[in-house]
Amino acid sequence: MHTVNTIQPASSTRTRRWRVIDIVVASVLGVASGLIFFVWDTAYVGPSALLTPLLPGLQGLLNGGWLFAGVLGALIIRKPGAALYTELLAAVVEALAGNQWGGPLTLVAGLVQGLGAEAVVLAFLYRNWRVYVALLAGAGAGLFGAVNDLILWYPGSKVGFSVTYVGTSMISGAVIAGLLSWLVARALARTGALSRFASGREAVGRV
Repeated sequence: MHTVNTIQPASSTRTRRWRVIDIVVASVLGVASGLIFFVWDTAYVGPSALLTPLLPGLQGLLNGGWLFAGVLGALIIRKPGAALYTELLAAVVEALAGNQWGGPLTLVAGLVQGLGAEAVVLAFLYRNWRVYVALLAGAGAGLFGAVNDLILWYPGSKVGFSVTYVGTSMISGAVIAGLLSWLVARALARTGALSRFASGREAVGRV
């Protein structure tokens, strides 16, 4: 009995330890996502101008475009810290590319959004990667990101605006960052590109 108890935690530790390939792939995901974030910084302006007059706070539906990096990184890497690392790195790349909000605020947003996604996968002990976990992780990133925005960008907002903004941000996070990232991760896995990851082997095993 003592032998079994000492071996099991060691095995669990090894499976959660980052490998070089984990760092490389997470970094590639973060950089690519950051470039997409930078493009979205400009592309979102038009849709936001259409949504805001309809209902103040409705522009939160567009926030998912900045939330997917952490969820996608977590789904593929499946290691503690993957969501935070990937989302934060994407924010770094976005800031370095020269977005309109400046480096410090962009980095804070990336940190907070990454923590939102990380908190959800942590709650499932990094063991459950089903679609509803991805949806919750996206919603978590949306919740954390929206609260950050209300503090830094919309201080003193009315209750109606705040509720709408948080709610729409969570919906956008769940659908765009959650569901879309889950579908992308599965599509990548089925091509064999993720064969060195548990996410890739699991998808192949289901075919």
